[in-house]
Amino acid sequence: MPEKLIQPQAPQSSPVSTNKFYANLFLGIQSQGVWTHPYSVTWSKGSGNIGSWGMAVSHIDANQRADGPQNTALPGAPIQYFINPIGIQSVILSAVELGPSTVLTTSSLKAFSANAILSPQAGSSSNITFPLVQGMGFVTGIYNSLMPAIQSSVFFQSVTLVASPRVGVFKYRIILEDNKNWLLYAMPSNHQDPNLQLVSNTQIQGLRFWSGTIQIAKNPAGSEGEELYDKSAGIYPISAAVTGSTLDNLGTYTISWRIKGLITYPPRTLLMYALPHHTQSFDSATNRYKTNLQLQTTTKGVATAVVADSWTMQEQSLPLDIGFAPWTPRTRSRSTLSAATRQLIQQVAVSEINQDYNAQTNLDSMYFSGKALAKFAMIIYTTHDLLNEPNLATQGLNELKGAFAVFSTNQQKYPLVYDTVWNGVVSSVSYITGDPGQDFGNTYYNDHHFHYSYFIYSAAVIGYLDPSWLSLNKAWVNTLVRDAANPSTQDNAFPFSRMFDWYHGHSFAPGLFPLADSKDEESSSEDAFFAYAMKMWGHVIGDISMEARGNLMLSILARTLDNYFLLSSDNENQPANFLGNKVTGILFENKIDHTTYFGANPEYIQGIHMLPLSPSSPLTRNPKFIAEEWEAYFNSTSPYPASTIAAGWRGVLYGNLACIDPQQSWNFFAQQNFDGSWLDGGASRTWYMAFAAAIGGL
Repeated sequence: MPEKLIQPQAPQSSPVSTNKFYANLFLGIQSQGVWTHPYSVTWSKGSGNIGSWGMAVSHIDANQRADGPQNTALPGAPIQYFINPIGIQSVILSAVELGPSTVLTTSSLKAFSANAILSPQAGSSSNITFPLVQGMGFVTGIYNSLMPAIQSSVFFQSVTLVASPRVGVFKYRIILEDNKNWLLYAMPSNHQDPNLQLVSNTQIQGLRFWSGTIQIAKNPAGSEGEELYDKSAGIYPISAAVTGSTLDNLGTYTISWRIKGLITYPPRTLLMYALPHHTQSFDSATNRYKTNLQLQTTTKGVATAVVADSWTMQEQSLPLDIGFAPWTPRTRSRSTLSAATRQLIQQVAVSEINQDYNAQTNLDSMYFSGKALAKFAMIIYTTHDLLNEPNLATQGLNELKGAFAVFSTNQQKYPLVYDTVWNGVVSSVSYITGDPGQDFGNTYYNDHHFHYSYFIYSAAVIGYLDPSWLSLNKAWVNTLVRDAANPSTQDNAFPFSRMFDWYHGHSFAPGLFPLADSKDEESSSEDAFFAYAMKMWGHVIGDISMEARGNLMLSILARTLDNYFLLSSDNENQPANFLGNKVTGILFENKIDHTTYFGANPEYIQGIHMLPLSPSSPLTRNPKFIAEEWEAYFNSTSPYPASTIAAGWRGVLYGNLACIDPQQSWNFFAQQNFDGSWLDGGASRTWYMAFAAAIGGL
C-alpha cells in the first residue's frame, strides 16, 4: 500500500473507508486540503506567510476562481477548466505550543465525518480535535490544555468582542483585510472569559492551558446571517448517518447528525449547509428549515444553510420499471421488434456470439475484462429475450459462464485478494508488479464501482437466464457489491458505502492517493451503471433491499448528474462560461477540468460520460442534455462530426444518440459496410441495434 500512510490514531470499531473526503488527512505528507463544503481545511504544517502549524480554514467566493483558456471551436467558447485557489489561510485555528514537532492524527473515520487531531508532539496529552463533517456550518476546534492562537495569513483588519448570544458563549466579530466577515465563538470549559486578545495583525491569543471549544464561520449575510449563527453557536456535529426507504415509486432518505456542545442550553439548533440537489428534493418538513444564508461551494454551486438536526430528501419517481430491456422515460421498457428487424439483428448476433470469449475477457485488467463480459451478457440477453432465439442464446450463455468462472474461481492473471488493512477486495496486480497505477489503481481502491459494475451486471444476466447458476456464484458477486456499496455499518469486513457519497449524491473514484484538489470522478455514466447493475442483481437474486437501494441511487444520480456533471444550457450550478463544454470532464472537489485522465480528444471527454449504453442511460442522461451535446459537438455541421470520429468512440457516440434519435442510430449500426473497429471493447453491434430498434419501434 502507499508509503507514508498514517494510520488512524485510535482503533476503529468499523473499517475505514478509502474513498472519502478526509483521505488527505492520512495520505502522503498530510498537507493537502480536505473539503467539507462550503469550507475547506488544511494542516498548515509550517506553510504560508506566518508559518503556522495549525488548521487553516478557507472559503472561496465565485469571483476568486481562476479560469482556463477558452475553446473557441465550441459555441460560446467555454473555458477548459476553472480552479479555486489553494493556500488562502483565512483563519487558522492553532495554539502557541504547535510547532515543527506537531503531529496530525485521525480518529473516528466514518462515512460523513472524521476527527483530525493536532498535538504539539507525538503522545502529548494536550491537543486540538477538529470534528470534520460534510456540510458543517462552523469549523470547530476542541482545545485541551493549550494556549489558543487564532491566526490569519490574510491579516486581521479588526477583531471585536460583542455581546454573548447565549449562556456559555463568547462572541467575536472579525473583519479580514480582504474585507470578508467572519465570526468566532469561544466556549470555555470553565465558563470563564477566554480573554482572547489581538496581539498582531496575524494573531489572536488566549490563555495558557486553556480548554474549551472555538468555532469560526464566514458570514456574508450581515445581521441576518449573524443571528442564524448566534442561535447555533456552541453546537457542532460529530458524525452522521443515512437511512432510507422506498414505497411504491417514492424513495426517501434521511441524513441525521449526532451533535455535541451546548445542547442543554436552548435554543438547540444545528446549522448545516445543503447542496443544491438536497434542497431540490427536501420533503415539506425539512424545507421549512431552509434559511436565506448561503455560501458558494467550490464545484457544487451555492450551498444553503439549514437549521435542523436531520434532513429528509425524497425522489418521487423511482425507476422501478427499468429492467434488462431498452428503456427511455418516454417509451418506458420496450422489448418488441419487428420480424424484419429481428432477422437483421440475428445475423449480427450469430457472428458476435461466436467470438472468442476467453481472448476478450481473460485479461490482466479487471476493468477491461469486466467490460468484455458485460458486452457478451448484453448480446446473450438480446438474443434470448428480444430476438427469441433461445438455442443461440444458450450457446453464448455457456461460453459466458465459462469466462465468468475464471474470475469467480480467482484464476485470472492477477487474482483478487482481501486486504485486511483497508478491508476490501482488490486486484493483486500492484502487489505483484509494484506499480500503483496498474489497472487504474484498483489495488489502491481506485474505480472499484466502475470495475465491479460490469461483473455484477454480467452475473445478473446469467442468473436471470439460468437461476440454477446462482447458488455457486451468489456469494462471490455479493462480495463485490459489499466492497463498493456495503449498506451496513455493522459489517466489519467492509466499510459502509465505500464509493457512493450520500452527501454529494454521487461516487468518488480515487482511493489511497493524496490529491491536491481532493477526490474526483470522471465517468459519471459508469457510476450510474454500478447502481443499475446492483439494482438488477438484487432483482435477480430476490434481494428487495438491494434492488431498492439501486433504484434510489439511480434516482439520486439522475438529479446530481443533471446538477453538476451533465450541463444543459439552463444549468445554474456551474459557471456560465463553462457550460458550453456540456460535460464536466473530471469533477474534483476543488476544480473542474474538461479533460480525461487518458487524453483530451472531445470524443474521449464526452464519451466517458456515455458508456456503457444501458437501459438506465436515458434516465441519468436527460434528452434535453443529449440533444444539446449532440448539436454542440457531433452533428454533421458541428466542430467534431460523429461520422469522422475514429475507433470505438464512434460507436459510443451513435449508441448514445439512440436515446433521442433511434432512427439515425439504427441507420448507422445497420449499414451494410459497418466497420467493427467502430465498436468499443465493451460494446456490441447487436445491443446497439436492438436498443435503437426497440426505442424507435423499428
